[in-house]
Amino acid sequence: MESLFAVVDIYFVSKLGDNDAVATVGLTESVLMLVESVAIGVAMAATAMVARRIGEKNIPAASKAGMQAILLGVIVSLIVGVFAFIFAEDILRMMGGSETLIEKGKSYTQIILSFNIVLMLLFLFNGIFRGAGNPAMAMYTLYLANGINIVLDPCLIHGYFFFPKMGLEGAAIASVIGRGMGVLFQIYILVKGYSIIKVYLKDLLPDIKLLKNLSKVSLGGAGQFLLSTASWIFLVRILAGFGSSVLAGYTIGIRVIIFTILPSWGLANAAATLVGQNLGANQAERAEKTVWTAAKYNTFFLVFVAIVFFIFADPVLAMFTSDQAVISEGSICLKILCTSYLFFGYGMIISQAFNGAGDTYTPTKINFIGNWIIQIPLAYGLAIYLGLGPTGVYSAIVIAALFIMIMAIYLFRKGKWKHVNL
Repeated sequence: MESLFAVVDIYFVSKLGDNDAVATVGLTESVLMLVESVAIGVAMAATAMVARRIGEKNIPAASKAGMQAILLGVIVSLIVGVFAFIFAEDILRMMGGSETLIEKGKSYTQIILSFNIVLMLLFLFNGIFRGAGNPAMAMYTLYLANGINIVLDPCLIHGYFFFPKMGLEGAAIASVIGRGMGVLFQIYILVKGYSIIKVYLKDLLPDIKLLKNLSKVSLGGAGQFLLSTASWIFLVRILAGFGSSVLAGYTIGIRVIIFTILPSWGLANAAATLVGQNLGANQAERAEKTVWTAAKYNTFFLVFVAIVFFIFADPVLAMFTSDQAVISEGSICLKILCTSYLFFGYGMIISQAFNGAGDTYTPTKINFIGNWIIQIPLAYGLAIYLGLGPTGVYSAIVIAALFIMIMAIYLFRKGKWKHVNL
């Protein structure tokens, strides 16, 4: 559901028949993933601490940890928003966008990135809900937010009913409104006490010791996703050199992939919560068993999805665009990348298990080696030096995923994560 925003935006924006518009969404979303990385990092810290306190049966401490995470996230998002508003054109230019693309897409980028606070809060509140063992509330929030976005997107982009026709900017406004309404719903739930965690204003007063601890865990969590996301930006920069059709095909293909692995992230988040709660209850062996069970079923699911995508790549992409060049490029992307699903199955579960234990630095090291030491140099070498083009980039992603899985399994079996203090 969190990924559905980008998929919906691309679907309706693609109906404008402008590859630059689709590419703008792809470039902006790539940068937005940096903000998401920070949000995920802070949310990860909130989930780990809340889950640990829940396991200890200390509800007031769990509530306070959650609210301090919110305070930390708001500060970060406000700073990012100001810089994004000022440097939107430079961001698109840095990403390899043409001057025509920049002129068409700068407003979309400004709106999406300047209002990143709604995305930040959406992630943080849902991290708190998950840490408390109440992921259904996170799901209801995203149902509401996406429902509003799905209705507003075509109306604001194409000017249906009494809405103005705003084109690409309409997609940005719809996403901000959808996420914003989701955040208001989350606040209502927490204030009214419909969750295990409840908001108290006193818990928003800065607690320096707790903020330092949250920052420490958040830096590791944000670091691993920043490393991963920044590497994807490098990949987009390489692909941008092969033209708008390649970039548009990649944008659609990768969003379809991210959308379909979200159920796997649901399993991974469940594993993280159960690891944290079981460690809080001094049940380390049960925590480990949870991880291996989740990884097994996650792999079964992803292999099934990979087979479907490999067979039906073209029809899936045709749902988003009628441009045959874009469909062809997106099909290559989808077919190659889905072969890495087997490795993602174990890699993502084990990485989240580390995070749930509060050991956010081990996945950071894994991501650094996998994405920066292996993936980026390999992608550049295969695509540019060996002349494989986009195929070389996609192949590098698959190879890196294999190495990440191997490293994750090896370090998880060593068991140091069982002894992290929060």
